[in-house]
Amino acid sequence: MAFDGITVAAIVHELNKIMIEGRINKISQPEKDELLLTIKAGGTQYRLIMSANPSLPLVYLTEENKVSPAVAPTFTMLLRKHIQNGRIISITQPDFERIIVMEIEHLDEMGDICRKKLIIELMGKYSNIIFTDNEGKILDSIKHINAMTSSVREVLPGLEYFVPKQEGRINPITTDYEAFVERITDKAGKCDIQRAISSSFTGISPMIAAEICEWAELAADTATESVVASAEQLKRLWQSFENIMNRVKAGEFTPVMLYENSVPRDYCMIPVASYEPDNIREFDDVSALISSFYKEKEAVSRAHQKSADLRKIVQTILERDVKKYDLQIKQLKDTEKMEKFRIYGELLNTYGYSAEPGAKSITVDNYYTNEKMEIPLD
Repeated sequence: MAFDGITVAAIVHELNKIMIEGRINKISQPEKDELLLTIKAGGTQYRLIMSANPSLPLVYLTEENKVSPAVAPTFTMLLRKHIQNGRIISITQPDFERIIVMEIEHLDEMGDICRKKLIIELMGKYSNIIFTDNEGKILDSIKHINAMTSSVREVLPGLEYFVPKQEGRINPITTDYEAFVERITDKAGKCDIQRAISSSFTGISPMIAAEICEWAELAADTATESVVASAEQLKRLWQSFENIMNRVKAGEFTPVMLYENSVPRDYCMIPVASYEPDNIREFDDVSALISSFYKEKEAVSRAHQKSADLRKIVQTILERDVKKYDLQIKQLKDTEKMEKFRIYGELLNTYGYSAEPGAKSITVDNYYTNEKMEIPLD
């Protein structure tokens, strides 16, 4: 599952509780699209992973250390120059987007206090880690995006940073009843109610949209126009939506991992009503959940990969043996004609000299039956 707005809000809430006023002791770049920050806060040392991997963008706290390259990349060197030993003064999520902005205070070469921003965008293939000054000018990024790569937004040193907006979506945290009804009504006749919610509000994933419907006692595939036509259903849907958003605003997160056939399938930051209790595992904090989820997924994936290799070997051997078996069955059937071909052979040995060159058959006297017999020739 990709990070949605609620997951990002939960991470931001967790980081704000323990990292504000913390100092960045170490910055490394274990992978080309990943940073590892070592932060000391409240007398405790934390490791924060930031990954802009297009298939697995993540931000979470970890106890594991990762091996860094012998020669630090340019982006890492720039960060070390500016914000190593810097103090974290704020961690925010702009407009409920899948973006985390970390504001850091540090001293420049002259000893003056400056502020910089480290921005992590968790947007699938558009994920990036961007470093800007306090005015929003991009100093560098872990991925450079030029006009050839994207026609929507360039991310290059010297350009102004702006938050990419998702067209047609609004911030669910600041949405009131009238705006909610207007957005849902606009989707009437175009999609089901789950899709209407996820496509109308920033940071709401299809899974969260399905949970909103579940809380409102509505099927996720209910036609939007039927919900709009029912004042009671629309009111229940709004109350469900509002309850979840109020939990987010209050920082009341319930990190849970969801299982299907004993295999991790998804995770969520709110109570889940669509799963059986036996298929839900609660965690104390978001980072522990995310770390465990991807470790278990990786273990299952590795086991599946190994079993897939084994299945391929067995399948190849089986197909080869089936072909051999079919061939042997055919040869066995041919032995049923053994007596006929023995007679053909004996008669050809006796009369073969009389066959015309190129003839397709020869007719001879079968001295076993005293009858004529036609023998095909090749």
